Amino acid sequence: MPTISLCMIVKNEEKHLARCLDSVAELVEEIVVVDTGSTDRTVEIASRYTARVYSYPWKDDFSDARNESFSRASMDYCMWMDADDVLEETEKDKFLELKQSLSPDTDIVMMKYNTSFDEAGKPSFSYFRERWIRNCTKYRWIGAVHEVIPPSGKVIYSDIAVSHKKMGVGDPDRNLKIYQKMIAEGKPLEARHQYYYGRELYYHGQYEEAVSVLERFLLSAEGWVENKIEACSVCADCYLRLGQEQAALNALLRSMSFDLPRAELCCEIGKFFLEHGNFHNAIYWYEMALNAPKKERSEGFNLPDCHDFVPFLQLCVCYDRLGDRQKAKEYNEKAGVCKPYSQSYLYNKRYFESL
Repeated sequence: MPTISLCMIVKNEEKHLARCLDSVAELVEEIVVVDTGSTDRTVEIASRYTARVYSYPWKDDFSDARNESFSRASMDYCMWMDADDVLEETEKDKFLELKQSLSPDTDIVMMKYNTSFDEAGKPSFSYFRERWIRNCTKYRWIGAVHEVIPPSGKVIYSDIAVSHKKMGVGDPDRNLKIYQKMIAEGKPLEARHQYYYGRELYYHGQYEEAVSVLERFLLSAEGWVENKIEACSVCADCYLRLGQEQAALNALLRSMSFDLPRAELCCEIGKFFLEHGNFHNAIYWYEMALNAPKKERSEGFNLPDCHDFVPFLQLCVCYDRLGDRQKAKEYNEKAGVCKPYSQSYLYNKRYFESL
């Protein structure tokens, strides 16, 4: 059975760290914690779980810090988690089963990363990340921000999920400042980081600059298709906020030049037509979302609700606006099968009962 080193980089995580380590400590053979300058009780808390706690200067480079943590590991595989991540009880037996059955020639294990949750606590936004990585110098992090280990060798996918559950708000400007520092120092941004830099500008309300960066990324021959599709979505929202509605629709439709229609983008196009009172067009795109293939094993972002709950709910609205109350009610009931606790479904249910 393979051995695992849990490798973490932390700074001022006294609110989160014990919860994270409690969730996984018994499942791994070693815990390595690299502290990058905490001024709270983070080091004290980490020391309760492991003697392998190291201080390391922060250099505005996440890959640099993560590679330091990996260099301290001594087990077969390195596993990374952030301090505000947790391995839920439902995942622990699967975690142990995978350890027992893992083929020794496996290089990387991709696991789900749940980063957003609905009102019942069920994942509403997830994607796959490299989670167990063979401990050798071949596999090291790259990228100062949104760091990644490029997958190679034998890669397997697991349905085991790590959940990101941050308490409170971090530094919203950190990533943008790192990118701006890189640009000021004359460091070129390769395609992947052009995409993430554009997103950071978007998050900060700098819509014109975000569009400029993302349009250059979309025109580049480089870049991952999933990032291209997401960039179309971000550009569309930027254009809407800038009052350029036709450009927004064009950006959404452009996403289909990169691959088959994604349910998420179909829902966005449906929403565009719904908000413009074009209910028949909206229905077409929401039905497209229902029929879009699921890409369960893609590293791209996944909003599972866009394959069923969201289009069902919006088709209910469309048919109600068209005066077909029976069909509207049927779609609301379908949405209720997906999420019987949803306030939107329950509101609609009361509405139809009142008619």
